[in-house]
Amino acid sequence: MFEGFRQDRLHVEGVEIAFATAGSGPALLLLHGYPQNRFMWARVAPLLTDRFTVVCPDLRGYGDSAKPADTADHAPYSFRAMARDQVLLMEALGHEHFFVAGHDRGGRVAHRLTLDWPDRVLAFAALDLVPTWAMYMKADRRIAQTYWQWYFLPQPAPHPERMIGADPDYYFEHCLGSNGGTSLSAFDPAMLAEYRRCWRDPAMIAASCGDYRAGRSIDLDHDAADIDTKIARPMLALWAANGIMTTLFDIGAEWRERCADVTTATVPGGHFFLDQQPAASAAALADFFQIHALAPA
Repeated sequence: MFEGFRQDRLHVEGVEIAFATAGSGPALLLLHGYPQNRFMWARVAPLLTDRFTVVCPDLRGYGDSAKPADTADHAPYSFRAMARDQVLLMEALGHEHFFVAGHDRGGRVAHRLTLDWPDRVLAFAALDLVPTWAMYMKADRRIAQTYWQWYFLPQPAPHPERMIGADPDYYFEHCLGSNGGTSLSAFDPAMLAEYRRCWRDPAMIAASCGDYRAGRSIDLDHDAADIDTKIARPMLALWAANGIMTTLFDIGAEWRERCADVTTATVPGGHFFLDQQPAASAAALADFFQIHALAPA
């Protein structure tokens, strides 16, 4: 996987970030979701390298990136901290301005990155999600029942860590199947092996809980502070045509509340459509970002 890509690690202000990069043209940062890592993009990224310089990192806490200790306020796992890692990584790789796309948790990092560093982002895409604020503040019993991880993972340590750690493959594979609406046979065996390798690490389990603890606390504080700020950069809301999210939210409308210039599109499949539909996923991203492949305003 990632044949022809440089795979490396860089320290960005004391946090080591693992990444894969290849290609030429405008820089495109691709951020993975939960419970995956950079290998989520292993079948999509090679389809984009003829038009973009693609960078696929592991978010802090995931994959082979650093997993710093959490704190009482969960700031180390806030989307702001994760976004800062990626801005510094892109700087270190020589990319002052770039496109960014994120799936699931990665989409939340991309959203925060664009809010905090709008001068760096040419355009961004959020894949199969609505803003974090909407997920918590507009929740009803259907949403809470469907996205139960949002309430389980933030429970005080070590409760979720011990339960997940008792059988990580069972827990995380259940997440892939229940949220994705598909069987594990739909996942590339080599990619699934990388997911398993990383999620079996107790430090990743703890870090991912820290991510969700931040999501229900400090991330909401950050969202409240700029809830009336509309992102001016072009935004793509791309979601699974047969996924769960579209049955619970008007995804396009939610993003129009937060962004001034929203394009919408769908890809066949469930939540993990990037794993299952790499060609269609790459085409949707390329179509959007190529339109905006201009110098920053």
